[in-house]
Amino acid sequence: MAKQKDNKNVIYWLLTGCVLLFIMVVIGGITRLTDSGLSISDYKLITGTIPPLNEVEWQEAFELYQQYPEFQKLHSHFTLSDFKEIYFWEWLHRVMGRLIGLVFIIPFIYFLATKQLTSKTIKKCLILLSLGAFQGFLGWYMVKSGLVDMPNVSHYRLSAHLTTAFLTFAATLWVALDLKFPEKKPIDKNFRNLIGIGYIILAVQIVYGGFVAGLKAGLLHNHWPFMNEGKFIHESAYAIDPFYLNLIENPSGIQFVHRTFAYVVVIIIAIIWYRGKQLSLTPIQSKSIDSLLILVGVQFLLGVLTIIYGVPLWLGVAHQVGAFLLLSAMTFTLHRFSR
Repeated sequence: MAKQKDNKNVIYWLLTGCVLLFIMVVIGGITRLTDSGLSISDYKLITGTIPPLNEVEWQEAFELYQQYPEFQKLHSHFTLSDFKEIYFWEWLHRVMGRLIGLVFIIPFIYFLATKQLTSKTIKKCLILLSLGAFQGFLGWYMVKSGLVDMPNVSHYRLSAHLTTAFLTFAATLWVALDLKFPEKKPIDKNFRNLIGIGYIILAVQIVYGGFVAGLKAGLLHNHWPFMNEGKFIHESAYAIDPFYLNLIENPSGIQFVHRTFAYVVVIIIAIIWYRGKQLSLTPIQSKSIDSLLILVGVQFLLGVLTIIYGVPLWLGVAHQVGAFLLLSAMTFTLHRFSR
């Protein structure tokens, strides 16, 4: 007897991918905050899954690391023991990326062979696989930028890598929700569009979060609510000419945009919650907008604490996880008000 198309197993597969992407983002945050991302300078798809297994191999890997700017300009004091510590996080990050690829590809082939996917779902899954492959390419492209002259990766490439990871997760969750809730119902297009605006605003904030991470702008101006004591905006935030470069390349300017835009995110979500409560909602719709309000409050608090305490590892990771959960809730809410 043929199995039903787009069955529960397909949904579980997609949700498993979502969980793995979440873990990947957490590991990626730790990798970034521990300056581990440039510890492996070569890329080997198959053999790269096996770390050095003896002292000779470790020494060879360390000597390769010593040829690049990060060691020469920042970590020349590193011993082999120090190198092993940062190597672990980058290796784990890359292995997790390969694991996610296998978890997506192998079941997809199985579901295709057993005809458990509708043509519409097949097309959506091919898009997800393309996003995953592009994400892997961006990871390599990002690391490459830190192996030339400067011991840091391009903040543009880091933000693209981070944002694509978030959006790949959101797209995967959306496809799973399409299968979980196949029924369609009348929608309030104006309210759906309001949520869509909120989604775009949140996406812009995530991009700027990547800029802040790439330029380590969170280490500057560790005061709140002012950038420095008594100053809402520090003069260094608009010191570059032409002015627009302050918005995309000046660490102080980028921090100002990110911390100020956080208020915009809070306001738009508060409006969504207020407007939503005036509508006739299903229990799941009501819970979805409640979760938005709670998560944006937690995320705002985490952002403030991260700035005040100078981005300690646990707070930096928690703040990134908060952004991930908020995007998840926004994706779920948009889906529930779109069908």
